Amino acid sequence: MRIIIYGAGGIGGVIGAQLFQGGVETILIARGDHFQAMRNNGLHYRTPHGDVTLPIAAVDHPSKIDFRDGDAVILTMKSQHTLGALDDLRAAAGDRIPVFCCQNGVANERMAARRFENVNAMMVYLPATALEPGTIVTHASATIGVLDASVYPTGSNKVVEAVTGALNSVNFSARPNPTVMRFKYGKLIMNLNNALTAISPPGDAAKDIRAQMRGEAEACFKAAGIDCASPEEEKARRGDLMKSGTVPGQDRVAGSSWQSLERGTGNIEADFLNGEIVLLGRLHHIPTPANLVLQRLANDLAANRGKPQSMPLAEVQRRIAEA
Repeated sequence: MRIIIYGAGGIGGVIGAQLFQGGVETILIARGDHFQAMRNNGLHYRTPHGDVTLPIAAVDHPSKIDFRDGDAVILTMKSQHTLGALDDLRAAAGDRIPVFCCQNGVANERMAARRFENVNAMMVYLPATALEPGTIVTHASATIGVLDASVYPTGSNKVVEAVTGALNSVNFSARPNPTVMRFKYGKLIMNLNNALTAISPPGDAAKDIRAQMRGEAEACFKAAGIDCASPEEEKARRGDLMKSGTVPGQDRVAGSSWQSLERGTGNIEADFLNGEIVLLGRLHHIPTPANLVLQRLANDLAANRGKPQSMPLAEVQRRIAEA
């Protein structure tokens, strides 16, 4: 099996690096300065166990790949970039290639299923940082991450078993889980905090805002009849697998939304995290003021290329109260 990592930033870069080092044939699809740096110098991969530079095959567009039977594509771009990426992939590879949505949120699978016959869901717990072109960092010091998968919306097959098997062989914990979307909805609740940690510094008020966002999400899931893995189930799945170590000269940074602001990309994933709850609220007449405000603030800060954590928590609380 050859695995193509589409969107080889933080998450995709770590997965690709581990697969490559484990002898799994791997191709990365990246773009811009990151692709240029990898093409010129290889992928600089930093972990608590050392630094390596890996000569992984990389292209800047799926049309540059000669797709063949037995290929599988793992999507790891942020959700705001999924739609265009799917169209480019279908044009290059056809609509039967197996696609794995290894992304935050729950909208990517639906976008993919409109375009591809073989769509699979993959939950992702994986600490990864991508702030410098050509360099990927993970602070994982034991198991690199948890990457369970299923056929979308439910089920399993030989392709799911093969991909999770390949990931298991290179120090991930990856299992076929026929109902992995339950865990992706549980992870979505966790990821509602991404916008808050991106736009505001830590503080006591953050706990109340997080609780309000979670309460809104749980009310929306109940109204929509969505089965969601409990925090206890998620904690049990991760167990003691996720241990952090030190990478010299690389402080542990916040999540992917913080990284988007730090890099000044001009976009952020809030529409597919907080915005998913806002959508469900509108469909089922559930108020979602906290998620709505965080969605708006994150988008505004990203569009204006503002600095991460530049809005006081008190201002966020004031706007939620007004909403």
